[in-house]
Amino acid sequence: MTQPNVTDLSANTSGGSESGNLYRPFSVFSVLTLTLLAMLVVATFVWNLLVLVTILRVRTFHRVPHNLVASMAISDVMVAGLVMPLSLVRELYGRRWILGRALCQVWISCDVLCCTASIWNVTAIALDRYWSITRHLEYTLKTRKRISNVMIGLTWVLSSVISLSPLFGWGETYSEDSLTCQVSQEPSYTVFSTFGAFYLPLCVVLFVYWKIYKAAKFRIGSRKTNTITPMAEVIEVKEAERQPQMAFTVRHATVSFQTDGETWREQKERRAALMVGILIGVFVLCWIPFFLAELIIPLCSCDIPPVWKSVFLWLGYSNSFFNPLIYTAFNKNYNNAFRNLFSRQR
Repeated sequence: MTQPNVTDLSANTSGGSESGNLYRPFSVFSVLTLTLLAMLVVATFVWNLLVLVTILRVRTFHRVPHNLVASMAISDVMVAGLVMPLSLVRELYGRRWILGRALCQVWISCDVLCCTASIWNVTAIALDRYWSITRHLEYTLKTRKRISNVMIGLTWVLSSVISLSPLFGWGETYSEDSLTCQVSQEPSYTVFSTFGAFYLPLCVVLFVYWKIYKAAKFRIGSRKTNTITPMAEVIEVKEAERQPQMAFTVRHATVSFQTDGETWREQKERRAALMVGILIGVFVLCWIPFFLAELIIPLCSCDIPPVWKSVFLWLGYSNSFFNPLIYTAFNKNYNNAFRNLFSRQR
């Protein structure tokens, strides 16, 4: 069979025959685009796998918050290993699905499962950082471990519920006539899936970062020169009625202290707040175009050009590439672990 073009397949698909399709040769832009997408797939897989290997090999990472990072890396590895390659195949065939109904259902389920889990893992990390900054006395290691395990469990359960619902009749994902494979366009499922997978965690992370910003602003405002200047006291001591009175003055020296620089904890909290802010910002920029389109298109019965659907989809996938980069860039322990890991290989 003649190989199809990434950018164009003819519209004639009636009767399931593709013999009448007209194919154009690959353009330079198409080849460049596919090459960049393939590099993105490989880089996303390798980088997240490296994070997982580091967490497994370094004993100090076998605790919170690294279990949350491991959960995020697992979801992102699955995005790169199970979802993005099949999506690239679909792009090769002009955004048409030639792999059959069964594989389409598997791909869509994995797509929704992994991407939703990745989004909720970002939310869990933001919540963990928020509690560790604002409630560091109450948020003990034992409490932190228990809450992080609960968040990981809820992340994967909720993601599974959202991804598997279409398999039980909630909408259709595959059309044999038009060779399309997409998330169920049933309006009720669209509202359920988009709010459960994106809009609810979006509200959570925005609220969390607002609280972190307020806490950081309060701490900066409270860092002033502190001075203690008690009033001079005169203490009179009388030994007896008839004896001369003895009086002496105790004058306390003025005690003052000033914190010229940031403490170790303040530096740690500032870096954590900056990391969470960048993580949330990139997450919003990557996913909001896709989920806006996913929510609006089925509800208004309108459509957008297929090329924009692909752009929005791959922009969302790229969030799985940025997640480990952002987290490890603000964690010196990971940088040292990576360095030791590569030095041992030599």
